[in-house]
Amino acid sequence: MLESQYKMNLINIGLKIAYYRKTQGMTQESLAEHCGLSAGYISQIEGPNSFFCPSLKTLFLISETLNVPVSKLVNIDDD
Repeated sequence: MLESQYKMNLINIGLKIAYYRKTQGMTQESLAEHCGLSAGYISQIEGPNSFFCPSLKTLFLISETLNVPVSKLVNIDDD
């Protein structure tokens, strides 16, 4: 049960990153470039089936690039 909730939380974080990225008209490639990451890495974070857990440093980089508070990306109770 706990592991499935953990996976759902990771999926939600990835979906929120994708949402905010798209609302700003950014591609995965452009987000990756601005963050100093690879497009494949961003794809792993956003992928709904990869259950990829980004580091806090990465989350802060992405939130800064998207000009969105990191709390908006990790708040899993606001859906």
